[in-house]
Amino acid sequence: MRILIQRAKRASVSIDNSIKSLIDNGLLIFVGICEEDGKEDIEWLVRKVVNIRLFDDENGVMNKSIMEIDGELLVVSQFTLMASTKKGNRPSYIKAAKPEISVPLYERFCKELESATNKTVKTGVFGADMKVELINDGPVTIFIDSKNRE
Repeated sequence: MRILIQRAKRASVSIDNSIKSLIDNGLLIFVGICEEDGKEDIEWLVRKVVNIRLFDDENGVMNKSIMEIDGELLVVSQFTLMASTKKGNRPSYIKAAKPEISVPLYERFCKELESATNKTVKTGVFGADMKVELINDGPVTIFIDSKNRE
């Protein structure tokens, strides 16, 4: 499982020119899922999201977590995070899990994130043509891969 976290002053997801979800001051999290992903990947990533210190303290140092700033969460499925660009110029998405695998894992990730933060997790719509708007704060963008825990 791969996630791309962006610290956001504001982020939204629109579908058919209508805003589905909107957050102010929090994290926009894109999620990519492969067929080998499971419960352990979700649990590890949820712990990372809850505890990662991406927000400034009183000294302007990234020293606070989403919990400490009482920030909001927006989670969007994005199979293109599983892209392989090893050969040629057209990315391959063969590693991306099919919907019958990825939808339940995506939903579980969102539910576990809600449980761990005691916050409502706003979402996009799995498989929809979404327009994502973001005011990236910093900018701060972090990529985390549960299969490459560095």
